[in-house]
Amino acid sequence: MADRETRPTTVWSRLERGARGPAPERSRYEITAVALALADAEGLAAVSMRAVAQRLGTGPASLYRYVGSRDELLDLMADAVAGELDLSAAPSGDWLGDLVGLALQSKAAHTRHPWLPELNDRRGEVLGPHAIDYLDHALAVLAPAPGTSRQKLEAIGLLGGLATLFARREAMAVAGENPRAGDPPAQAAHLAAVAAEGRHPYLLAALTTAGPPPPAGPAERDALFERLLRRLLPAMLG
Repeated sequence: MADRETRPTTVWSRLERGARGPAPERSRYEITAVALALADAEGLAAVSMRAVAQRLGTGPASLYRYVGSRDELLDLMADAVAGELDLSAAPSGDWLGDLVGLALQSKAAHTRHPWLPELNDRRGEVLGPHAIDYLDHALAVLAPAPGTSRQKLEAIGLLGGLATLFARREAMAVAGENPRAGDPPAQAAHLAAVAAEGRHPYLLAALTTAGPPPPAGPAERDALFERLLRRLLPAMLG
């Protein structure tokens, strides 16, 4: 099995099964679905060819007839999540609203699959069919927007980065890994105490005029995410 650096093709560049040999007993779709369920339940580290094979009631060797390596399985998993996004609606002409809607979908997918940022960090740039569909759809949405093609591709990249960041922090708060992340009043009280010492006058002025922190539930986090996008995207494409 070739390493990712030397592998000349992606998993999608080959037929799912060769024409010779016995009739297929499995499919890449079935194998990927099991891997997704395993990662959702136990984390990305639990996903191995052996573990997937055990859930399917077969031996690991049989899976290599469909997927050449664990790396390829990770590629299939990432693209399957990209396929969860609904791209059926035609662009409305409101490029900013449509793009924010795509970003909210992406954030929700990352929240459903909290292992996804780790997977993407390890994979590098491997775009499967669903990811390419998403990229083309996002560019169609941005067709009436100002800016160059390079600026539009950078804006789409920003969407993915912010969706990952917000979903990662939300997952940490839900899992209790960072309990303070979901406690804005405690954070504000700490900053207020530091500012009151008098060594940070600009921080004190900002806190004085900003008022108390807003609630930090899912709806409020989505609203903050949308506000940031609506401010950043026009600036990037202007």
